[in-house]
Amino acid sequence: QVQLVESGGGLVQAGGSLRLSCTASGRTFGNYAMGWFRQAPGKEREFVSGIIGSGGSTYHADSVKGRFAISRDNAKKTVDLQMNGLKPEDTAVYYCAAGLRAGARSSYEYLYWGQGTQVTVSS
Repeated sequence: QVQLVESGGGLVQAGGSLRLSCTASGRTFGNYAMGWFRQAPGKEREFVSGIIGSGGSTYHADSVKGRFAISRDNAKKTVDLQMNGLKPEDTAVYYCAAGLRAGARSSYEYLYWGQGTQVTVSS
């Protein structure tokens, strides 16, 4: 069992930056691939970024490539999402998730979810 808690959301102007953090509980954090997803009002939840258990490989949605970076610290059981060059269309609730398959981009492949943190980008 893994419990996830996100933090770091907020309101930022377009072009600005935010750093989201997700803290996990449980003894096997390093066994899980971690992902960030987001869901805007009236839209389906979508994949943003992911990182394999060792942290050696990351993968991103095309919409955030070059702007977002994901990292993890297995000793601290944290995974961060650094978001730069934010756009109004990045506005959403951002969720941290843990899954067993490296490279997974579908929400159905993730087993555990945080409660989400709101990111709002003003124009």
